[in-house]
Amino acid sequence: MRIQVPVTQEVREVPDPLFPAVAAGSAKEALRFGDRSLTYADLGAVAGALAAELPAGRVAVWATPTMHTSVAVVAALLAGAPVVPLNPKIGEREITHILADSAPALVLAEPGAELPAGLAGLPRRDISLDGTGTPPATEPDEEAPAFIVYTSGTTGPPKGVVLPRRAIAATLDALEDAWQWTADDVLVHGLPLFHVHGLILGILGPLRRGGSVRHLGRFSTEGVTRELSAGATMLFGVPTMYHRIAEAVATDRPLADALRGARLLVSGSAALPVHDHQRIAAATGQQVVERYGMSETLMNTSVRADGERKPGSVGVPLAGVDLRLVDESGGELTEPDTVGEIQVRGPNLFTEYLNRPDATAAALDGGWFRTGDMATRDPDGYVRIVGRKATDLIKSGGYKIGAGEIENALLEHPGVAEVAVTGEPDDDLGERIVAWVVPEGTQPTAEELADHVAKLLAPHKRPRVVRYLDALPRNDMGKIMKRALG
Repeated sequence: MRIQVPVTQEVREVPDPLFPAVAAGSAKEALRFGDRSLTYADLGAVAGALAAELPAGRVAVWATPTMHTSVAVVAALLAGAPVVPLNPKIGEREITHILADSAPALVLAEPGAELPAGLAGLPRRDISLDGTGTPPATEPDEEAPAFIVYTSGTTGPPKGVVLPRRAIAATLDALEDAWQWTADDVLVHGLPLFHVHGLILGILGPLRRGGSVRHLGRFSTEGVTRELSAGATMLFGVPTMYHRIAEAVATDRPLADALRGARLLVSGSAALPVHDHQRIAAATGQQVVERYGMSETLMNTSVRADGERKPGSVGVPLAGVDLRLVDESGGELTEPDTVGEIQVRGPNLFTEYLNRPDATAAALDGGWFRTGDMATRDPDGYVRIVGRKATDLIKSGGYKIGAGEIENALLEHPGVAEVAVTGEPDDDLGERIVAWVVPEGTQPTAEELADHVAKLLAPHKRPRVVRYLDALPRNDMGKIMKRALG
């Protein structure tokens, strides 16, 4: 089963290019990694040369945070070859599954990169940054696959999310509107390049706009300070990065000055704690923008650049995206501040799960995609995520409680550095609320934390159990892996 998106535009015989600035070519800087940069003319020449040599079919890309990865992805997209990004930290079982499922024709990698044994049977092509070609004159239809991105596989083997070119263009163009993103913007980030946030938003986003991106290679507050002080206008990060910024910004004046001069600070991939929002705003006057998306849908909502900032909210639906909240029976919820599952539809949606028609059908409710994320919507239409349906919706004492609001409340306590909230079976309550706490300084008692939450929220939302950790388990994108707790 494939997701059908209504066609509202007349069909063009020649599809518009994904990257008009690459097709045009210019002396403007497109990409910079460290001391190596490529102009749009350079990128067109290098990616054009590689595109001409790619075989038919899918190509895997060993997605290190480098210029080489960026060139390989652009080349494949120019050639119409669906890209299968591979996490350089991938495990043996996962890589075996991905290769068997997606059957790429070859793997593209930077010269000298050591590939795991699981890739030994796949032809390898090293990526050159010195090619002299031209971008193809035409590009594939908008429904042609652009990426096959594999999910985290928390409930079974990872599923291959097939993203068409239409979804890439729709999301990036909707963000142009929401963030007032232009060719004059220079984006800085240090995100991984094997997933939606760092690769599609963080590399392809600037290229579609005709702007520039400077990748730090590895995130550091020093790198952020340097680039924002030298003309960069936007910063992308995940909560762990913004937490480090929040920890440093009150005493690091150059960092505070650099952030103060930015046009837009954007956080994504997980919820940014309200406490970190507040610390950054207090030191810089800047309010971080949050957005919400996932592999299957790309971006769904965002706080707008010209809109009200509400810490803890992921904003309003993007242009072209329909969003609704539904109850357990699938009925639409219209009352403000009522918890329901997010469902979305629009041109940003994936086509299908590769080789999994059963999973594709199960993910759909008519033309709506079931996200599995639970949220509320305020009277202004702002969406606030309270957690995942499977792990973050706690049913305790007859109440439906979102883990996210308890986590934000606990983070307001000075003795809490990090926290995750889960539910566990309870004979009396159904589920009891458990707080997993990384202490800050003197360890607060469980009673102290329970009283703190009860005063801020409601008594039934207080944690019944507190467990202390040195660190929370996180994946490469900074998301807390709650299934590893317990």
